[in-house]
Amino acid sequence: MKIISWNVNGLRAVMKKGFLDFLTKVQPEILLLQEIKIDDIARAREKFDFKDYLEYWYPAVRPGYSGTATLIKRGLTYETAGKIRQVISPVVENGLGVETFDREGRAQTIGLEKFYLINAYFPNANHELSRLEYKLAFNDQMLKYVKKLEKNKPVVLCGDFNVAHEEIDLARPKDNVGNPGFTDEERAWMTKFINSGQVDTYRYINKNKVQYSWWGYRFNSRARNVGWRIDYFCVSKNLIKALKDAYIMDKVMGSDHCPVGIEIKI
Repeated sequence: MKIISWNVNGLRAVMKKGFLDFLTKVQPEILLLQEIKIDDIARAREKFDFKDYLEYWYPAVRPGYSGTATLIKRGLTYETAGKIRQVISPVVENGLGVETFDREGRAQTIGLEKFYLINAYFPNANHELSRLEYKLAFNDQMLKYVKKLEKNKPVVLCGDFNVAHEEIDLARPKDNVGNPGFTDEERAWMTKFINSGQVDTYRYINKNKVQYSWWGYRFNSRARNVGWRIDYFCVSKNLIKALKDAYIMDKVMGSDHCPVGIEIKI
C-alpha cells in the first residue's frame, strides 16, 4: 500500500499547478492532504473531480485557513492471510474531540483493518512564538489520542508536524535555534513522542540522509535547497516489520512543501 501525505498550502492553488497530473502519475492508494484552505461551499463551487477516489473533507471553520482532506482509492484492495480483500467503505472520523483544535480542521482518523491512519496538520508556533503554547497543547492531545488508539491496534501518524526534530533536519540549524519549528520545546515533544513507542519512518529507512520537505518562498530557498524536514510518517513500533519504504518526493512542485510517503504491507 502506497500512502502519500502532502501539505498543499491551498488546494485551489495546487490544482492549478499539476495536482491532478501528480495524482494520475503516482496513483497512491491513500493521499492525505493538509492546509487545504477551502470550505465545503467553495469546494462545491470549484467542482473538483477526483473520480478514482473517495473523498473525505475536514475544512476549518475559518474560511481559507488550515483544514485537512483524505482521498482513498475506490476499490482499494489488500492481501492478508493469502487472500485478496477489498476496503468497501473506510471509516473516517474528523477531529480529536477538543473544540479549540477541531474548529481548525487539523486531524482525521482512517480506520483500516490492521491499523489506524491519522492525517494531521500540527499548528505552527508562529512568529514571536505567539502560538507555541497552543501548539504544545495540540501536541499533547495528539499523543494522548495516539496512545488511546494503540490500545486497539497500531497507529500511523502522518502530516505536517511543523517541527524539525534534529539538526540534520534543517539546512541551517544554528541560525534557527529558538525559531518556530526549532524551539527546544517543540523538539523535546518530538523526542518524547518517539520515545513513547513511535518510529520516524524516513529516518529509520534513510539513516543519515539529508533531504527536506519544506522550503520558504523567500531568497530562492528551494532552488538552493535551504529547507526543513517537517513532514513525517511515524508508526507504532510493531508496524516496522511491515514498512517497505519511506521517502521524500522533493522533485514534486506545486506547494512550498513536497509530498512524503511510505509503502507498507498490510
